[in-house]
Amino acid sequence: MPSITQVMNQQTNATYFKWLYILTGLAVLVNFSALFVTIIGPDGTFYAGIAKTMVLRHNYIELYTQGKDFLDKPHFPFWITALFFQLFGFKTWAYKLPGILFLMMGVVYTYLFAKKLYHKEIALWAVLILLTAEHIIISNNDVRAEPYLTGLIIAAVYHFYNAYNRGSYRQLILGSLFAALAIMTKGIFAVIPIGGAIAGHFIITRQWKKLFSVRSLIALVFTGIFILPEIYCLYVQFDAHPEKLIFGTHHVSGIRFFFWDSQFGRFFNTGPIKGSGDPFFFIHTLLWAFLPWSFLLFAAIYQSIKKQYHQAKQYQWYCLCGSLLTFLVFSASRFQLPYYLNIVFPFFAIQLAAYLYQVQLPKSKYAVGRVQSIVIVLLFITVAALAYFFGPQTLLWPAIVLILLLLILLMSLPKHIGLTDIRKTIIRTVVAAFIVNLYLNLVFYPALLKYQSGSEAAFLINKQKRDNLPVAQTSDIYDFPLAFYLDRPLITIAADGKGPTPPRPFYLYGTDGAIKDLAALGWRMDEVKTFHGFWISRLKPAFLNRNTRDAELSTTRLMIVK
Repeated sequence: MPSITQVMNQQTNATYFKWLYILTGLAVLVNFSALFVTIIGPDGTFYAGIAKTMVLRHNYIELYTQGKDFLDKPHFPFWITALFFQLFGFKTWAYKLPGILFLMMGVVYTYLFAKKLYHKEIALWAVLILLTAEHIIISNNDVRAEPYLTGLIIAAVYHFYNAYNRGSYRQLILGSLFAALAIMTKGIFAVIPIGGAIAGHFIITRQWKKLFSVRSLIALVFTGIFILPEIYCLYVQFDAHPEKLIFGTHHVSGIRFFFWDSQFGRFFNTGPIKGSGDPFFFIHTLLWAFLPWSFLLFAAIYQSIKKQYHQAKQYQWYCLCGSLLTFLVFSASRFQLPYYLNIVFPFFAIQLAAYLYQVQLPKSKYAVGRVQSIVIVLLFITVAALAYFFGPQTLLWPAIVLILLLLILLMSLPKHIGLTDIRKTIIRTVVAAFIVNLYLNLVFYPALLKYQSGSEAAFLINKQKRDNLPVAQTSDIYDFPLAFYLDRPLITIAADGKGPTPPRPFYLYGTDGAIKDLAALGWRMDEVKTFHGFWISRLKPAFLNRNTRDAELSTTRLMIVK
């Protein structure tokens, strides 16, 4: 018969796991909390505009932006977004939803993979870590290709893992399919984390027969077959039309760009799109992008390499190899952007969860708790400072009430469950991340998007419905938020007033300087509204401070030309 202590421990564990599931559900909701927040330009609305053009042209083979051929990105995310636009219309949530769903697919695969490698508790920890990593939540607001890619890469690794360990050809084909979709999302470099995870583990554990098996050849063949739709589309739009002027030159091969210039060209900085790299860029990016877990992650990676070096054959190297190889390749590249790292966050989350579970020494547990307490306090101070200096004009009171309830949960939940040490630290960190990101998604970003002039102008025009007047913008700008959110075509006219114009009257959106120049030429115009905006995807302290903000704002005007 079990003792009273054993019964109490069982009840505590049951309550603890119930709360892990509840917190996972809440974490999912936090990642959906910006679903209806205006799409952030220029990139988000740029990608949304390409998918919108697909639907309007009924052309799902060729990519266009601003009426010109677009070669830089593969098709898959645009196909999925266009499908949602076709089903639900050109809405904010219809653009964001598919990306978030692919990320949630990645969350499911993170759980499945961690459970395969370890057990259920580590898997649940990994899911919570992934769902509360700062740049994952940001990317589910500012949706680009990365949420798709994050889900596809971990899915491919999971199925390849099963294929090699269970001898299943069905799993091999599924892994090849997800790998191909990842390639059709971002390019050939998407295979680096996939190949790094699988091949890296086999190399370190010296499983040469698995690495050089027939299965590896079959995976390559099927991945090549599954990317044929992308190859066909590139051929139709570019290779079959050498007369097109792309990147300022003729005879541009879309297929060559896909396989070489878009990836290796950026890596070696020899392609048509160039960057300037910093070998330490992703180190300091990871410090904030993986908050509130980043400091623990660095410790986990260091300890994992140190402790497992002499027992390589008994250790699971999938996550470490998949993440670090990608990290090193991206760091060596000359083309670097913060959101590139998101694709390996599932590996980081599993690696960190496994490390935390193995922390047993009292001093180590105390150090982990202290570090996370400091991180939580600093995050709250940062958010409080942001709220004070930014000064949103309106507060969403349901959001404030929700945040207060989470603060109560932060202080009372670990004690209520009876948790100590690592489990308590994890739960408090997760709830703290909820508080920070709900403020950002429900209060900060909605206020911030009021300074995105193009989308604000589009909303105003769409409400007017004044005889459905044509809308033009001056050629000294191209406003992607305006173009996407506008419910009618956007025409570009010369900023100097020369060239064709729409039939009058029409709306004209332009910079303050262009509008004044046209007025000086004798154009008769009535002002509808003046907008004071900022490029909010590149925030600066001077803009965030309401006392210095005015000097950072640009002025655009919406006029009616008579």
